[in-house]
Amino acid sequence: MTLDDAEPPQQVTEVAPVSKVRPILEGVLASCAVTALVVLASAIVPEAYIATIVGFVFLGATWFFVWRKDDVTVQNSGLSLGGIVIPGPTDWRTLARHFLNALGWALAVAAVAFPLFLLGWRAFWHPRLPFTIHIPPLDFANTVFGQIVIIALPEEAFYRGYLQSRFDQVWPPRFRVFGAELGYGILLSAVLFALGHLATIHQPARLAVFFPALVFGWLRPGASARRYSFTRSATCFPKHLGAATESTEWRARLSSTWIGRSSVRRRRAST
Repeated sequence: MTLDDAEPPQQVTEVAPVSKVRPILEGVLASCAVTALVVLASAIVPEAYIATIVGFVFLGATWFFVWRKDDVTVQNSGLSLGGIVIPGPTDWRTLARHFLNALGWALAVAAVAFPLFLLGWRAFWHPRLPFTIHIPPLDFANTVFGQIVIIALPEEAFYRGYLQSRFDQVWPPRFRVFGAELGYGILLSAVLFALGHLATIHQPARLAVFFPALVFGWLRPGASARRYSFTRSATCFPKHLGAATESTEWRARLSSTWIGRSSVRRRRAST
């Protein structure tokens, strides 16, 4: 074979490296847009429907950035929801296993979070009146459903499912915390989560959600949105009960409990 017969050398096409700026900019702008819509909804929507509208805003954003894309993207974001949103027949055994796994994580985290919350709540607020909360079963079920489906699942699908997964493409997990592989994306998503809460209610205390957001982010690797939505509801539920005791309706139901008795004894001792 002569040189003339030889095949010409093939041109090597250089593949441009994936920009690290684009995923970060996309995530930050998406968070700002969602927060703006939530603030707008809070201002113009009747109070009874705000939570529902806000939930749809987060779900709509998650659909736009994740659910409308290919199955691999959905699964890598932990948003397959046990296979419900993946085309094809649903494996009900797998779905049940995921549900029980999520419930187990929720109960485990709640077992740690509840006592810490109670101690922190008493130390910070210094309750002066004894109280107990009597919630009718229907109201309790409605509250639990609302916390999981209307509040926790939409927010966690967006912040942990989309945002944290998107940031992990820029900062791949590189350190292990209690068995979970984490990257710097958990910090940025938690910051945006806290700023979003501050934007809706202008109270510096709202920034405290940064810390539970780290717990939700820790649960994210290898988990489905269902797991950390259940867990978030379990860890945050006492916060909503504590807020409820500040309302006139719940103050009318005040009665003696160990929290109140200890507060009364402490006041008497101080006098």
